[in-house]
Amino acid sequence: MARAYPAQKNISEISQEENISAKYLETLIGMLRKDNLVKSQKGKSGGYTLIKNPKLISAGEIIEIMEGPIISKCDGSHCQKAKVCASSLVWNKLAYQIKKTLFAIKLSELI
Repeated sequence: MARAYPAQKNISEISQEENISAKYLETLIGMLRKDNLVKSQKGKSGGYTLIKNPKLISAGEIIEIMEGPIISKCDGSHCQKAKVCASSLVWNKLAYQIKKTLFAIKLSELI
């Protein structure tokens, strides 16, 4: 879809181009639609398109839609020892840098 932006593509076109099963692709696109990253048009010439320019969509945004927030498990809500754990500082800084990097990479750079 990003390569075709602003034109639309149907499921079978995307499936063939990306070598992803149509059924799995429908699940992924459904998640992106729910979070208003993709819109659909029904009908014979229908299909899917990105709602915004790929230059404005980050890899981090897509990953968080698909997988949930990019966070360290050492924030105290997942581990009772986070406040006394020597390695929690490392994991929290690493999570911050990963998130910062992923949000700096734009979809347009990946196509």
